[in-house]
Amino acid sequence: MNKIGFFRSIQLKFIIVFILLLLISIQVISAYFARGLESELNDNFEQSIGASVDILKVNLTQAFSKDRSEDGEEPTLSQEVQNIISINDTEDIINIQVVNMQSRIIASSNNTGNINIGKKLTNEIVRSAVLYGSPDEKKQYNRERNLIYVRAVPIYDNKDTQVGALYIEASLEGVYSQLENINRIFLQGSILAVTVSALLGILVARTITKPIKEMRKQAQTLAKEDFSQMVNVYGKDEIGQLAESFNDLTAKLKHSRALTEEEKRKLGSVLSNMSDGVIATDRNGVITLLNDAASTLINISPDDAEGEFLVDVLGLDENAVDISELPDSGSMIIDFSDDDSIFLIRAKFSTVSDEENDISGFITVISDVTEQEKIEQERREFVSNVSHELRTPLTTMRSYIEALTEGAWENKEIAPRFLEVARNETERMIRMVNDLLQLSRMDNKDYELKKEQTDFVAFFHHVIDRFEMNVTEEITLKRELPDTEYTVWMDRDKMFQVLDNVISNAIKYSPEGGTIRFKAMKQQGRLLVSVTDEGMGIPREKVDKIFDRFYRADKARSRKLGGTGLGLAIAREIIEAHDGTIKAKSKEGKGTTVLFTLPLMTTKRRGN
Repeated sequence: MNKIGFFRSIQLKFIIVFILLLLISIQVISAYFARGLESELNDNFEQSIGASVDILKVNLTQAFSKDRSEDGEEPTLSQEVQNIISINDTEDIINIQVVNMQSRIIASSNNTGNINIGKKLTNEIVRSAVLYGSPDEKKQYNRERNLIYVRAVPIYDNKDTQVGALYIEASLEGVYSQLENINRIFLQGSILAVTVSALLGILVARTITKPIKEMRKQAQTLAKEDFSQMVNVYGKDEIGQLAESFNDLTAKLKHSRALTEEEKRKLGSVLSNMSDGVIATDRNGVITLLNDAASTLINISPDDAEGEFLVDVLGLDENAVDISELPDSGSMIIDFSDDDSIFLIRAKFSTVSDEENDISGFITVISDVTEQEKIEQERREFVSNVSHELRTPLTTMRSYIEALTEGAWENKEIAPRFLEVARNETERMIRMVNDLLQLSRMDNKDYELKKEQTDFVAFFHHVIDRFEMNVTEEITLKRELPDTEYTVWMDRDKMFQVLDNVISNAIKYSPEGGTIRFKAMKQQGRLLVSVTDEGMGIPREKVDKIFDRFYRADKARSRKLGGTGLGLAIAREIIEAHDGTIKAKSKEGKGTTVLFTLPLMTTKRRGN
C-alpha cells in the first residue's frame, strides 16, 4: 500500500478544519467587536462635541443678550463671539461658525480664518437651524474626502428669541484612525492566535491520527496474515475504543485463522488419505482442486489439471454433457480401458451452493470400480452359468419324463433307457449342488480343515493307484515321483478331492495313446506337484481362467465329457486354504500341466 502524503492526509484536514473554525470564530468576534467599538467611539465623539456645543451655546447666549454701549469701549458682538469661538476651539473641531438670522457668518474659527465673515451660508443644515430653529447633525465627506461630523444648533438670547445659529465641523479621522489601530492590533493578535492554533492543531491532529496510522499499519500487517501485533490504546475515548475493537478483531481473526488452518490441514489430510479421488470445480466446470488419489486414478498432475475443464479431463463429450446437469445423474461409469487392460471409474457429482443457494461449484468423487465391476460381471456370469447348468439336465429330465408319462413307460426297451438318463441327470445335478455347497462352505471364514501329518508321496501313489485300476489301456499313467518322504500338514479328504479333479480332467482330455505324467519335488521349502497331459491344450488367454467357477475353455466338448465346471475352482479354494498356490501351463495341441505347491513340514515340527 502506497504511503499517503501530508497534503492528502487526514492530519492536514484536521489542521485545516481546526484553523478554519478558529478563523470563522475570530471573524465573527472581530466583526461584532469592530461594530460595537465603532459605535462606542462615535457615541463618545458625539458626546464630546455635544458638550463643546453646549458650552458654546451658553457663552453665545450671554454674548447675544448683553447690552452694548455705543461709545466703542466694549468689544462688538462679532468680536466677542469670535473670542468665544477661539477660546472653545478644540483639536477635533476643525471649523466653528456663528451665523445671524440672515445666515451670514458673524464669526469663524481660526482654522478657516476671517475670510468668510459676512458671507452667507447656504448649507442645508444651517438653513434648517436658522429658519426652523431645529438642530440637526450628520456625517459627510468634505472637499479633501475626509469624513467629518457636521452639527448645527439654533442660538437664543435670554428672552428665548432666536438670534442665530451655531455651525460646527468636527473631523472623524481620529476616531477611525483609532479604530484602525485597534483593528490592526486585533489582526496581529488573530494572526498570532492562528499560528499558535495551527501548532496546537498539528499536535492535536497527530494525537488523533497516530492511533489511526497504527491501525492502518496493523491492517497492512493483518493483510499479510501476521496476527502477532496489537494496536496501542492511548485513551478511553472513541479512538481508544476503536483501537480496542481493532485488537479484539485481530484476536478473533487470529483464532479464526487458526481454526481455518486446522480445518484446512484436516481437509488436506482427509483428501490426501482418501482412497477416492476428489475433484473440485467452479460453476463453469473449471478444475480448482485435485487430490492425489484423483491424480493417480486419471493420471494427471494437480498442477496440470488446474484450470482445465472437468469434461475434458474425464473424457466426457462436452457437446452431449452439460456440467450443470451432471449432479442430477447421480453417478456414472467412465471407461478408461485401453487395449492392454480394463480400467473403469465411477464418478459421483454434487453441487456446492453459496448462502443464496446459487451454485458456486461442483464436487466430483471418483473411485476405481474395475474390480467391483469384474466381481459383478463374474456374479452375473455365475448366476447365468448355474441357471444354464441346472436348466440343461432339468430340461432333459422333463422331456424324458413327459415321454414316459405319455406311454413310453409301457415300452420295455425304451423305458429303462429313459429312466437311466433321468437318473444320470439327477446325479449330475446332485454333484453340482454338492460342489456349490462345498464352495459356499469354503467361502465362509469359519470353515475348518481337518489337517494331519501326511507323507505326500505315499498319498500321491495311493491316489494314482485308484485311477490306474479304472483307466483304459489307451492312456498311460507315468509316475516320476521321488523315493524321499515329503511330509505335509493337510486335510487328506480335501487333498484327495483336488487330485481327483485334476487327474480326472487330465484323463478326460487326453487322447487315445496319450501319457499322463505325475511329478513331485522339493522347491525352496515347499512341495511342487504337477500333473501333465497330452491333450488338446488351452489357449494362452484362457489358461488363467480355468480355475474360475463354471469356466470351460471349450464349453461344447466339456459338457459332452461331463462335469460341473466347478472342479478346478474347488481345487483352487482347497489349495489356497492349505497356504499353497495352483496354476496351469498349456500350449494348444501340446497338452496342459496343472501345478500346485504345498508348504512342507520342518523337522522340528515333525518331532513335536
